[in-house]
Amino acid sequence: MATPTTPTTPIHEMRAFNRFYTNLIGALDYSRHLYVPYTLTESRVLYELARSPRTDAADLRSELSLDAGYLSRLLAKFERDGLVERAPSADDSRRQRITLTARGRDAAELLDERSREAVGSLLADVPPADRSRLAAAMRTVREILEDGRRQGRGKGRRRERRADVTLREPGPGDLGWIVQRNAALYAAEFGWNAEYEGLVARIVADFAQDHDPHLERVWIAEADGRPAGCVMCVRDEVPGTARLRLLLVEPDARGHGIGDQLVTACVEFARSAGYRELTLWTNDVLESARGIYKRHGFVLVAEKPHRSFGVDLVGQDWRLPLHERPA
Repeated sequence: MATPTTPTTPIHEMRAFNRFYTNLIGALDYSRHLYVPYTLTESRVLYELARSPRTDAADLRSELSLDAGYLSRLLAKFERDGLVERAPSADDSRRQRITLTARGRDAAELLDERSREAVGSLLADVPPADRSRLAAAMRTVREILEDGRRQGRGKGRRRERRADVTLREPGPGDLGWIVQRNAALYAAEFGWNAEYEGLVARIVADFAQDHDPHLERVWIAEADGRPAGCVMCVRDEVPGTARLRLLLVEPDARGHGIGDQLVTACVEFARSAGYRELTLWTNDVLESARGIYKRHGFVLVAEKPHRSFGVDLVGQDWRLPLHERPA
């Protein structure tokens, strides 16, 4: 026979918190709360597809713990509305690859914007001195529950938690963060000197001083609410050509696909802005970054040894035609 819960039990406290928080964020009437035509579940599916552009239906079902039939009906609705495209996976024809269309990306961006505005309005009522304490408490709740769930499922096996990643435009201080983290990481990992920091500072300063937001953009990747990566898309000297610059992912955030998300955002933006080609310059020692570029269809077109940043390197030029999508 079940024992009734009392106000002092963790079960009571958790249920009380669930009722409080779902009411606070408008989860019971999500579409009206954010002024969007999507339920909370539909919004979450669009969010997952936006942050992982090439997603299999099976992976999506597992990530969100959704019933297979329910997810299939939801995706069919999205397909009728022109939000997604479904096709057999290139890796396994038995699996279904789900990709957002341009309309789907617009819908996901609108949802993200409305969600950020809603959370911002909530935080506006919290004293600034309490906001970091609130964020830390939320991280603690999430980490404790996730650790408990992993231990229950895996009998002691440890698995890296998937980071909650969003891409956003830079806010105050973010451009300075790009300079600082590039300089610190490349010094620590490759021994590059202050010459590289100077180069990054000039690139960032040029963008901050004069850029066309319709043709140039910076993305900051946030993982669990903290900056975890960045990339820039700027105009090249060659007409009709954009240049990808300063791709970076923090060491403790690697392995979650953040680099792929940043490059995808850069490629899609350059294509939608009307550029014919996207180029980049990198060095042969940056093996992980070169792997990302290859996956997105970039082709190595030139190499040249040079000495820069206090070390001997081999510079590489890569290019991606934008008139057609890579297979």
